Amino acid sequence: VQLQASGGGLVQPGGSLTLSCAASGRTFSNYAMGWFRQAPGKEREFVATISRSGGSTSYADSVQGRFTISRDNAKNTVTLQMNSLTPEDTAAYYCAADSAPFGTTVVSLVDYWGRGTQVTVSS
Repeated sequence: VQLQASGGGLVQPGGSLTLSCAASGRTFSNYAMGWFRQAPGKEREFVATISRSGGSTSYADSVQGRFTISRDNAKNTVTLQMNSLTPEDTAAYYCAADSAPFGTTVVSLVDYWGRGTQVTVSS
């Protein structure tokens, strides 16, 4: 699976941003999809995941209630809507695909990674 993330940028605290990830190469609906992020000097961490059908989602505690993950299996895309952003959300965000039905929260278990898209939250 090839994954191409887009939508990163600079946003003020309290603002919103939408990340998108386009998948190609394999049957998109066979993979759970997720987003991870990595801040400078820190390890990559789980953000959100969505099941193959889109019927089940899971979020890191730090983004619960602010971020929403969704997918469109007809368009082979997954989206991360980010609201109420804070400087602590600044990181490179990575799209991920996993063959487990409900995805994974563990970095080492991800099957495919896209390139990161940078999100910077600053005034």
